Amino acid sequence: MSGFLTENEIEQTVESLINVYKIDRNLLIKFIGTDKYIKLNRMLMDLEVGVMDDYQLARMIVVEKGLFLFAGSNDVVRDLRALLLKQLEGEQLVRLYERNPISNRKIQSPSYMPKALAGKRWVMGGRWARDFVQTLGFPLAFSGISIPKDHSTDPVQDIEPRKSVPPLVEYQQGLKEKMLSVLNKEQEKTRCVVTLPTGGGKTRVAVESFIDWMQPRFNEGQYLLWIAQGEELCEQAISCITEMWQEREFPESLRVYRYFGGKAVKYESLIGGAVISSIQQLYSRIQSDDEALNEILANCGAMIIDEAHHATTKSYEVLFNKCKELAGESLFPICGLTATPGRSNEETMTLVNQFEAYLIHPSLPDMRRYELNPLLYFREEGYLAEPIFLLHENGEEIEVSEYIEDEHDDLSKEFLNDLANNERRNFQIIEYMKSIPLDSSSLVYACTVEHAEFLAMMMNSIGRKSAAISADTPKPIRRMHIAAFKQGDIDFLFNYGVLTTGFDAPKTDHILICRPTSSIILYEQMVGRGLRGEKFGGTEYCKIVDFSKNIKRHGEPLAYARFINDWQIRDVRDISMKMH
Repeated sequence: MSGFLTENEIEQTVESLINVYKIDRNLLIKFIGTDKYIKLNRMLMDLEVGVMDDYQLARMIVVEKGLFLFAGSNDVVRDLRALLLKQLEGEQLVRLYERNPISNRKIQSPSYMPKALAGKRWVMGGRWARDFVQTLGFPLAFSGISIPKDHSTDPVQDIEPRKSVPPLVEYQQGLKEKMLSVLNKEQEKTRCVVTLPTGGGKTRVAVESFIDWMQPRFNEGQYLLWIAQGEELCEQAISCITEMWQEREFPESLRVYRYFGGKAVKYESLIGGAVISSIQQLYSRIQSDDEALNEILANCGAMIIDEAHHATTKSYEVLFNKCKELAGESLFPICGLTATPGRSNEETMTLVNQFEAYLIHPSLPDMRRYELNPLLYFREEGYLAEPIFLLHENGEEIEVSEYIEDEHDDLSKEFLNDLANNERRNFQIIEYMKSIPLDSSSLVYACTVEHAEFLAMMMNSIGRKSAAISADTPKPIRRMHIAAFKQGDIDFLFNYGVLTTGFDAPKTDHILICRPTSSIILYEQMVGRGLRGEKFGGTEYCKIVDFSKNIKRHGEPLAYARFINDWQIRDVRDISMKMH
């Protein structure tokens, strides 16, 4: 189960709340806040949809809260639970209380039981949660029993040797052979940068190459150190390593160490294997002189740096100095992975020069034809989807030079927040989203967390199932929403700052860029989520809709213009949205 409510469960719940338990409209409004409620209805009026009635409001809240409708300890949720419990028959309420007594309290009068029970600690999947929803006649899903279990909490995992995966395609096999050739020739002096477009399978190629290289070295107690940006990319790497190890049918198991997200690897558990870590955790553990990390670095057999354009930061300088201190000046094989537009751009060459590395890129047939645009090969062969680029210009031109953050050289949070609250722009975004076919799968990049949440609420209010996630979204909820999106249970997945890397939803056919950026790397990461082609389980076409055409920096367009040029997008159209 995806953990997302079915249509029948939504309808049953809304019917019970409105027609059985007569939930007051004012209580429903408290779930979203009066200001948001007013803002939502104002937008609905502009869209000529009309103000939400009680049923529509309740439905929107049920979809928004999902399985967590009755969970939590805030006053609004407690008021809802209390209101529902007050409507139980006296004998039914007493039996419910007797099955779920309040510790250190003896309540005899049924009139005091609803408030006491409403404040009882709610544990998803727990006995009280299950008893509550069953007694009140709501779907059992609200107790939390269908929430997918998290198998990524243990810092150490042993991978057994069994599984079959599709073979590498021709260009991937060629990349692997080049990587192994460099490794066998240079040994511990290997320095290479592997370039492959987003969606081309660079993680798979790197894992397969280095698993073959490291397999005999694992038995000697050595480590493959894989460094990724963020927990999603770390988990993606573990998933790929698991598949590759099992597919190889090696006679022994492989130990994988989760060295990210605050997880601590104990020195006693170290026997060699694959260490998956974030650079943030490595930097922090170096500062604290962590015993386990010292052992890993001293016996490191190879290092892979995913999203290697980050490797020019101070954190990596500290890491490399520590490695030299523990493993010697010659270090060990180091391989950087980066997604590029298929050619040697300046970010890639900076990386190559920094490491004095071999640049490894795919060999393509008919190189003369694809020399200027290698990505044409990946699109023609169906490895990448064909992008249809839609540009929306909404009003007067905006110059953003004064809204640049010096640290990241990108648009400031202040400017993004102003855009997020631009009602005219939001109207145009929502108007376009309404036109997207019902059977589509749309990933939306918002300007802020609040912007993602507002847009999701708007689409839910007009009957298009949506969810919003951010770095603040609890991991179980984030996993549930992503799983529901992949399975087609929701139409729109809104996000801010979390689904640029490490996220795989091959059937995504619409990418909506509501958040402007001057960073070509960030831009390619965003649109890359929808560019997996049919041969890799994706789509033939992907519509990329950008709402930033009129936003300029120094009179020049933002990153989308360079993306269109670098990727030589053949289908670029202007969208003219009419205002009511």
